Amino acid sequence: MAEPYYVTTAISYPNGKPHIGHAYEAIAADVIARHRKAEGFDVRFQTGTDEHGLKMAQKARDLGITPAQLATEMSQHFIDMCAALNIEYDVFIRTTEARHHEATQELWRRMEANGDLYLDRYEGWYSVRDEAYYDESELVAGEGGAKLSPQGTPVEWTVEESWFFRLSKYQDKLLELYNSSDFIRPDTRRNEIQRFVEGGLRDLSVSRTSFDWGIKVPGSDNHVMYVWVDALTNYLTGLGFPDESGDYAKFWPADLHLIGKDIVRFHTVYWPAFLMSAGLPLPKQVYGHGFLLNRGQKESKSLGNVTDPIGLAETFGVDAVRYFLLREVAFGQDGSWSPEAIVTRANAELANSFGNLAQRSLSMIFKNLDGEIKVGFEESEADKALFAAVAEGIAGLRKSFTDLAFSDGLEAWMRAVFACNQYVDEQAPWTLRKTDPARMEVVLMTLFRVVRDLAIAVRPVVPNSIDKLLDQMGIATEARGYASLADADWFTALAARGFKVEKPEGVFPRLELPEGTEATA
Repeated sequence: MAEPYYVTTAISYPNGKPHIGHAYEAIAADVIARHRKAEGFDVRFQTGTDEHGLKMAQKARDLGITPAQLATEMSQHFIDMCAALNIEYDVFIRTTEARHHEATQELWRRMEANGDLYLDRYEGWYSVRDEAYYDESELVAGEGGAKLSPQGTPVEWTVEESWFFRLSKYQDKLLELYNSSDFIRPDTRRNEIQRFVEGGLRDLSVSRTSFDWGIKVPGSDNHVMYVWVDALTNYLTGLGFPDESGDYAKFWPADLHLIGKDIVRFHTVYWPAFLMSAGLPLPKQVYGHGFLLNRGQKESKSLGNVTDPIGLAETFGVDAVRYFLLREVAFGQDGSWSPEAIVTRANAELANSFGNLAQRSLSMIFKNLDGEIKVGFEESEADKALFAAVAEGIAGLRKSFTDLAFSDGLEAWMRAVFACNQYVDEQAPWTLRKTDPARMEVVLMTLFRVVRDLAIAVRPVVPNSIDKLLDQMGIATEARGYASLADADWFTALAARGFKVEKPEGVFPRLELPEGTEATA
């Protein structure tokens, strides 16, 4: 039985349409899920939308519609984004679902039964935009002396009756968790959170009475739960909690919560404390990735540089965008994108390097061998060296992807691609056709084999294009996981069933900058 693996994104707040940051996280999580499937894991991948809270209530009021109407309309944009970017999730959770209300209220009851909830009055600073409470010491000065959150968002002084969670009770347990495991990655995020917790934890206000768009507190219907109690519980809801059999028993605790660095505190302080209180296992790891900048600038409506990820995929092709984002940016750090950067990277590596390698290899087999697959040849030292270089590159990709070092993995893969192109240049099969046809056959069959291996290796990143290529190579759908790389008989079996290469079609076209785009240095 395959080992289970459960990966989640943060659920997106749908008070606006998706931007490139949402796309970046969804693509990364999708690649992780596809990579783990290729490694033989039984994968569960969940994403969704976080639809409660004051921001949603205020925006719905401004638009003259109900919060429920707004949530349904806006969540569809995120579903559409996933479809456009080829995100293969198993569950898309919406926090307005009845099952989620049930799960969240059960978590609340368990925390209450443990003596960790009490009723008091909250007085303090609250950011509507962040849906977060901040201590006075955390605030920064804005223009004109305005008080702002650490994220630069406006805060307002709030006074209301509130249920509180005894967060302070879990300070030592949280520090022990950080020191004894890789619960938080990368190290920069762990260090930040550790310092925050070491500074002392205050009990957390976990309900509101000033609005009603949220999940009711059991036994206190005039209170709705703090949006982060609500939102974080989604990771349990999608597995059927409070039923602790079935999917929950199989996949919880989660292997990985993939989130942006701006919400690490909620996932690594509040969430494990809630779970400890409820007597539930903790997720194995939380990874806080960096921001994606537009030409080095954070995207914002005021700057007019907010990117529609669906439009980006339509302009450049979904696989080019997926490849660029994981190749260009060191995962965990902030990165930057631009149209010319996408075009440059995609053309250099997908079109010119791997795409051209695959196209000309299949073309030469089609033209010179009538598409026939031949076996029984003896490998030269050059052939053996190439197989070794490709195996090394693929091993590097797999190891790096397991460690979420995507750019490193794709760099290893590209080294293998470069080795293949060098082999083509050195062996010159177009010359061998006249001087040594038998050797030409060996070279072309060698190329067919390594192209197949390289394609399978990179398939989690660019699945649409690779599937088109593997279809042309006669590789069965069920033979595209990493286990197939260890199948020593696949090539002989392909030849035995009489497969022939037809005239190939390129799968990585060269890109052009859209008209009106100004190239920058």
